[in-house]
Amino acid sequence: MDGSADLRSRLRAVVAQRMETDPAHDLAHLDRVWVNAQAIADAQTDLPVLLAASYLHDLVNLPKDDPQRHLASRRSAAESEPILGKLGYSADQIHAIQHAIEAHSFSANIMPLSPEACILRDADRLDALGAIGIARNFSVSGALGRALYDPADPFAANRGLDDLTYSLDHWKVKLLALPGDMLTDGGRAIAQRRVQRMIRFLEEFSEEIGTVLPADWITR
Repeated sequence: MDGSADLRSRLRAVVAQRMETDPAHDLAHLDRVWVNAQAIADAQTDLPVLLAASYLHDLVNLPKDDPQRHLASRRSAAESEPILGKLGYSADQIHAIQHAIEAHSFSANIMPLSPEACILRDADRLDALGAIGIARNFSVSGALGRALYDPADPFAANRGLDDLTYSLDHWKVKLLALPGDMLTDGGRAIAQRRVQRMIRFLEEFSEEIGTVLPADWITR
């Protein structure tokens, strides 16, 4: 098999032709997932498997409001097989990569069973946190026509959370809870640091709109 630098270049060339211009799921997202994955990996990690899974996990990227979105990771795994064969991966490696791809998705509800699958899932979810996570959240919400927040009740103190309507609600519905959903120690530590950046943003945000930030938004 090729050296890691050349293999990464070849994988990037493949996905560059496939990735849509969704700013939350573009080539830059794949690069960041690979950076995150390397930060979590240890000496026992199969890096060629993790590398391929990082770059091929979004081969099929469906919009968040697509009714078939829960099938996207399975379709990505299936479409990865001929690509991996051409790159020189063995049958066992291809199987391992496909499992990691299938299990990375939140909506697929597939339990990761290998270290590489756990790392990929954490690495992908880390990209929803921190400064990048803030940018991605508002970018996706804007593309879907969602408001930034409810001006009458920004932090849902007296209403039910509705992240299909308000971008900020998604923080409470999902994003701020992600550290507790991490499967690796490394992923959990990075997630906790990134959530603290998001909380600092929320504190500034609440001050600027003249609304008190509820304590249950910042205590986990």
